[in-house]
Amino acid sequence: MILYPAIDLKGGRCVRLLRGDMNAVTVFNDDPADQAGRFAKDGFQWLHVVDLDGAVEGRSMNAKAVGAILREVAIPVQVGGGVRTLSAVEAWLEAGVSRVILGTVAVSNPALVRQAAAAFPEQVAVAVDVRDGKVAVHGWVETSDLTAVDIARRFEDAGVSALIVTDIGRDGTLEGVNVAMIGEVADAVGIPVIASGGMATIADIEALKARPGAPVAGAILGKSLYTGSIRPAEALVAARRTSSALPI
Repeated sequence: MILYPAIDLKGGRCVRLLRGDMNAVTVFNDDPADQAGRFAKDGFQWLHVVDLDGAVEGRSMNAKAVGAILREVAIPVQVGGGVRTLSAVEAWLEAGVSRVILGTVAVSNPALVRQAAAAFPEQVAVAVDVRDGKVAVHGWVETSDLTAVDIARRFEDAGVSALIVTDIGRDGTLEGVNVAMIGEVADAVGIPVIASGGMATIADIEALKARPGAPVAGAILGKSLYTGSIRPAEALVAARRTSSALPI
């Protein structure tokens, strides 16, 4: 299993939200590049970066901060938030991002996701952000009529590299990961699934790895790393232990 430390950007700073609420913000570092460097030194293999302002505005709003992160670290970085066009996907990839995450357009314009995945093999992922059983869009402020499995199956044969499945109700709460929901999506499709939302302790990593059925390929760690409830060295050991997940 691959672990992805999260750097959420708002106003150029590294923050965490509570349950996706843009007004419930905790700032953890004024220098996102510094935070990225710390995570790289901790031994993580990837970084997960979200432009929160961009997710709401529908266009890149924290490109300067992302650029600084890319200059700071050599490990691959995946970026999402406000990416709504093929040209925006291409721009991020040209800037040095390894994988671009598409969320809102996976609901509103699935053809664009398919086009992007075909044009940039293994460099496009889909965010499946779930609130009360339904997929949320536009920075999590609107809710669609689609379930996580609906979205996952929509892109089964599209060539996307991963599905990032988030339980919004648990995001930033340290209440524990929703193993059942994550597992349902992993079992429904052959696309690698990355778990997000509520990761609190090493036990959450172990629970994801121990569940029956399709392996969960990765997990995103946010507030748990910033507060110290998950320690990087222990997490990385747990993620590597007897893992059957395919690398992505």
